[in-house]
Amino acid sequence: MPRIDGVSDRDASVVQKAMFRAAKGRVGQVPDPLRLMAHSSGVMWAAGFYEIASGRASKVPANLKGLAALKVAGLVGCVF
Repeated sequence: MPRIDGVSDRDASVVQKAMFRAAKGRVGQVPDPLRLMAHSSGVMWAAGFYEIASGRASKVPANLKGLAALKVAGLVGCVF
């Protein structure tokens, strides 16, 4: 459980609502980390561009990218 509350749909700006809608379309719901990153627009944009870039990367197979993401999450202690 995060120590701070994420940005709610009611408090989100137009851009944040658009990013929430896009995330909901991809994953089925708005992930809590995105709601937390929305407190800082720079962090939110950087994470969004990273997701797009890693999704378009075709040099590495998708299953290997998934394994690498899990390994990094474990190394940094990500609870998500």
